[in-house]
This record gives sequence, structure tokens and C-alpha cells, in this order.
Amino acid sequence: MSLAHTAAEYMLSDALLPDRRGPRLKGLRLELPLDRIVKFVAVGSPLLLMSLAFAQEFSSGSPISCFSPSNFSIRQAAYVDSSCWDSLVHHEQDGPGQDKMKSLWPHKALPYSLLALALLMYLPVLLWQYAAVPALSSDLLFIISELDKSYNRSIRLVQHMLKIRQKSSDPYVFWDELEKARKERYFEFPLLERYLACKQRSHSLVATYLLRNSLLLLFTSATYLYLGHFHLDVFFQEEFSCSIKAGLLSDETHVPSLITCRLTSLSIFRIVSLSSVAIYTILVPVIIYNLTRLCRWDKRLLSVYEMLPAFDLLSRKMLGCPINDLNVILLFLRANVSELISFSWLSVLCVLKDTTTQKHNIDTVVDFMTLLAGLEPSKPKHLTNLACDEHP
Repeated sequence: MSLAHTAAEYMLSDALLPDRRGPRLKGLRLELPLDRIVKFVAVGSPLLLMSLAFAQEFSSGSPISCFSPSNFSIRQAAYVDSSCWDSLVHHEQDGPGQDKMKSLWPHKALPYSLLALALLMYLPVLLWQYAAVPALSSDLLFIISELDKSYNRSIRLVQHMLKIRQKSSDPYVFWDELEKARKERYFEFPLLERYLACKQRSHSLVATYLLRNSLLLLFTSATYLYLGHFHLDVFFQEEFSCSIKAGLLSDETHVPSLITCRLTSLSIFRIVSLSSVAIYTILVPVIIYNLTRLCRWDKRLLSVYEMLPAFDLLSRKMLGCPINDLNVILLFLRANVSELISFSWLSVLCVLKDTTTQKHNIDTVVDFMTLLAGLEPSKPKHLTNLACDEHP
């Protein structure tokens, strides 16, 4: 018998989780995986396209090529290119004596508009970092620590029960005390459960998360409007008529009134415009999916931690509106499941529990570890029958 108890003690000692000391949870993820992808794509793609536009400008020189008159020198032709690029206005005859002008400034503003778009898309990330991350990190640190501690407390409780059973000469006393402890709910540790229940009445994290994704949708819509209103207007125009007869050249008769110029950077302009539309069109369903996840509870992680005492109370409380801070915390706990050392142990116990529920009444990790330690999770039937015979 002593050998069996020694083996049980070793098994319970191995099931205990190591204490975390020193720098804790350095790899804590404070962004969901999809949010991280959205951030990198929404902010990184404009910067990548901006570098493409600058690379084309530096490699090919002037982004336009004007067809100067044949009697112009090289320096005069360079002046025409520079002057037309500075003005970037298309002149066309709208009627007799009427000159209609059309600005082509989106070509000149392309790299700077991409930089502004990247900064605009980074604003929701800054909002999340400064408004939500401090509170979220403290919540996650406390909850992860308490989940692991609750598991350790359950294992230590079974160790204590095993020692009491060894020292108790009368099995009736042991089982009476055990049933009394279960009736009085001594095995439950309600601090964490009550803290999570309070988070159902808090809405600061979920409001910040909704605002972050709503701003992303708003800025994406503004990008569509900008591309549709300004880029589409000049998207198909490869050539334009430029006028350099201004200032000292206004009275020069040998200078033509209009000079035809061709936009050599139009291909890059089209690539950037189409790429921006395609990228943000792909991101919109991802952002909407992130918002819809707040409309339903994520019970996958808690279904495992219901093996801990009193966690079934939490499941019964998750019947109201899921748009609260608790749902956001559950999403981040799921993303940080690698930091939960107790998760792998409880996952194994859940699988074993499903295979033994037909033979034993096992609800919590205390019941299961009690069974593995060689103790019955409830009073043996022969002791129950003897007690009934003694007290008819």
C-alpha cells in the first residue's frame, strides 16, 4: 500500500506546474493574429508602393517627356520638361477662344499621398497601443497567472487529501469530511471567476477594439473615394497639352502656345492605383470578420478550463450580450494559449474525462486526479451500504 501511495505522490508532484519567477511572459501577444496581418498589410503596402514610385522616378529621371519644337536646344527642351512637370495642367480647346484646363496633380502627389495613407492607417494601431494595451496586458498577466495557480491548487488539494487518507484510520471520517467539504464548496476558488464576471460589465476594451476596426473601415472608404475621384479622372490620360507661354515667354512668337507631353510614369501610376484598390478590397472582409467575432462567445478555451472548480458558473453567465471586455479577453487568451502551461495538462484530462464519464462521476480536475491517485472520487458503495445498515 505504501508503494502505491508513493507512486501517487510522485505522479501528483509531476503534475504540478513550475513557478514563474523573474521576467514574466515576454512573448505575450497583445494583438490578435488577424489584426497583426491587417496592420502590416494596411500600413506596409502603401510604403512599398511609395518606394516603387520613388525608385521609378530616380531610375528613369523626369516622369514626363515633352515633344519640344525642333529648333529648341537641349537646355530649352529640359526647361520645357521641368516647367510642364511643375504646372502639370492639361490645356484643351473647349470652343472658339475658350481654353479649358485640367489639373493632373495626382501624378505629382502619388508618393506623398501613399505616405499619408500609411500614416492614416497607422492611427488605429496607435489608438490600440495607448488606449487598450496597458489594461489588456495587466488583465492577461493576472488571468494567465491565476489559471495556472488554480490548476496547481487543485493538484495540491489532491495531495493533501491523499495524506489525510493515509493518516486516517477510520475511512468513515475521511469520506464524511470530504463530502462536507464538497457540500460547503471548499474546493472552489472564486477570485478569478468573479473577476472574469466583472469583466462582462466592462466595455472599455471592446469599445477601443470596435473603434480601431471602425476607423480602419472609415479610412479604407476614404481611400476608395480618393482613388475614384482623383485617380480615375486621370487614369487613362497618357498625354496632355502644356502651355509654357507665361512670364517672359508670353510675348515670344516662336514659342508654340501648347506643347504635347507624355506621362512616362503612367504605368507606375496605374499599378499603384490598381494595387491599392485590390489590397484594401481584400482587407475589408478581414476587418468585418474581426468585428463579427465580438458578436459570439469563444468558449473553446473555457471548455477546457471548466475542469477547474467553479468554472461551470462562468459558463452559465455567458448567456447575455457578448459585446463586452470578457469576450475580448477570451480572444486574447486563445491567442496566448502557449503562455498557459496548464492548458496542455487540462486538455489531456478533458480527453481522458470523456472516456471515463460512463464509469465515474468526474466533474473537475480534483475528481480526476483523486481517481488517478488511487482514491474513489466519491464514497465507495460498500461504505455507503454499511452506513445505511448502521443507521436504518
